[in-house]
Amino acid sequence: MRRSRAVLAAVLIAAAALPALAAPQRVVSMNLCIDQLAMMLAAPGQLVSVSGLARDPRLSPMAEQAAALTPNTGRAEEIYLLRPDLVIAGTYTPQATLAMLRRLGLRVEILPPAEDFDAIRAQITRMGALLERQVAARDLLARFDADLAAARVPSGRGRAALYYANGFTSGGDTLAGSILKAAGYDNIAADYGISATTHLPMEVLVMARPDRLITGATWPGQSQGEAILDHPALAGIAPTSRQVTDRNWICGTPFVTRAIRSLR
Repeated sequence: MRRSRAVLAAVLIAAAALPALAAPQRVVSMNLCIDQLAMMLAAPGQLVSVSGLARDPRLSPMAEQAAALTPNTGRAEEIYLLRPDLVIAGTYTPQATLAMLRRLGLRVEILPPAEDFDAIRAQITRMGALLERQVAARDLLARFDADLAAARVPSGRGRAALYYANGFTSGGDTLAGSILKAAGYDNIAADYGISATTHLPMEVLVMARPDRLITGATWPGQSQGEAILDHPALAGIAPTSRQVTDRNWICGTPFVTRAIRSLR
């Protein structure tokens, strides 16, 4: 028993003497939502590149901060030339790109999209661990929880509908659905058994007669699928309370509290 304790003590002493893993010094993000979390948590100079989308103020609440960083378009060749010691990508980043980066010897980590508030909390914690910025992550998490608690509104404000290009809607198991619920609204998607994002016929939407309508933003000249959002039938649905989603709705980040407040 004494020998076992001595061996254990020696192991602990040796482990304590080992140098801590160094935090990554050149981090590249390849995804708009990951860009934002990385910019919130990275130490000065630690994050060297974010996706080009992060500079677009229509899509990114942190466009000004992103302008100070090198933009990337997600190609393996340009990522490699940035000499990163950590690349953070999203679930839908092309697998061929990720495979090439790994073959080139780069460390690549994948973060899935956050579809609810618990997932946002998990993303903050994970990003803090990847960057070795755990204290900053705990501080951000505390601020997010406090801001979310202040932004929430009790249920009972009425029925609301989400409607996007090509006639899609989002149910309760999505980020937009979580925002709607936190703002105190019942999502009409639940009336039709919709929990994810799927097609909802306009006729059904019109007959549902929601108290509030939230539509996707339109991008002139980008997609014919957006034409449905200009359909005359939508003009008669909640005419005084129609709203368009903005950059705070796109990603599962602490900025969702702004989206919740926008529905007041």
